[in-house]
Amino acid sequence: MGINRDHPDLWNEDTAKSVDMFNRWFVEFAPQAFRSTRERTAGTVVHSMGQTDFLRKITPRVLMQHPEILPILRMTTCPPIARDRLAGLAHASKNLICSMEDKEHPHIPPRMPVDEREQQLRSICKVLKSMVDRDMMRWLSEKREPTEEEVTRSATVVADRLCGILSNPIVRNAQEERQLQKIRKFLERKHYRFLESNSDFQTMKSGTFSFHTNIPVLEDAAKAKTINVTVDVAIQPKKAVVENFPLLIEAKSAGDFTNTNKRRKEEATKIRQLKRTYGNNVSYTLFLCGYFDAAYLGYEGAEGIDWVWEHRLTDLEKLGI
Repeated sequence: MGINRDHPDLWNEDTAKSVDMFNRWFVEFAPQAFRSTRERTAGTVVHSMGQTDFLRKITPRVLMQHPEILPILRMTTCPPIARDRLAGLAHASKNLICSMEDKEHPHIPPRMPVDEREQQLRSICKVLKSMVDRDMMRWLSEKREPTEEEVTRSATVVADRLCGILSNPIVRNAQEERQLQKIRKFLERKHYRFLESNSDFQTMKSGTFSFHTNIPVLEDAAKAKTINVTVDVAIQPKKAVVENFPLLIEAKSAGDFTNTNKRRKEEATKIRQLKRTYGNNVSYTLFLCGYFDAAYLGYEGAEGIDWVWEHRLTDLEKLGI
């Protein structure tokens, strides 16, 4: 018997409760999450501005040494420049710009011919310098040192622009962290032990759990190609249902109905890969808070995926925890 997928008569009522819960959290905590991220980002902006002598030395050499500052420089212009727009204005390779803004490893493509690289970096610098927001950075027009107050104010504006672009991920990450901590407290009350590191799911002992666990799966059965999928929560029950295989939980939150229905295939793909690799008894459950309507729930249910609503946390016990 399923947890919630077999009770469509309750879906609409649960959706309404889940939406109310998400909205209460958003009003109370989302501004705080945004402000704290903006504060951290402003500090990064001040540091990056210092590397360009507060925008007075935007040069190819600086970009070579510090490619990671490019997204910040794009936000110092009036109007702020998107990646594609900068590539067009500077007649620069989009690959060059995307490499410089790579989140994990900002870099200049090593195989790019030197002459081509220098020409494109000069062109990028020319566009950035010509479009810099001089009303915000008055010291540039007045050819003087900026005051600490001016730098702080400008950095806050630039940070606000950056966070505006990232507002949805900021809220989503804050909500996911809150969901994971809620699951953690629930499990620890039942005397489960949290594994700090990203554990090998196959060696997890009974009564333990971990977050963001990598699990190898067959991406394509015909090609026998293996990839890692990351699951938010892996729990090895005190009485394992499937020997040596943990219960898997995916924390999902959403602030509108449109995005959930656009992204609903992600979970379906993941459970197919898991079952293809480890068999049909794999336990893969969603932990939902927010805007999940009957269209989304019906789709996931048809794929064999069940879910637990955050507003009824005790349903986790039905997994055998």
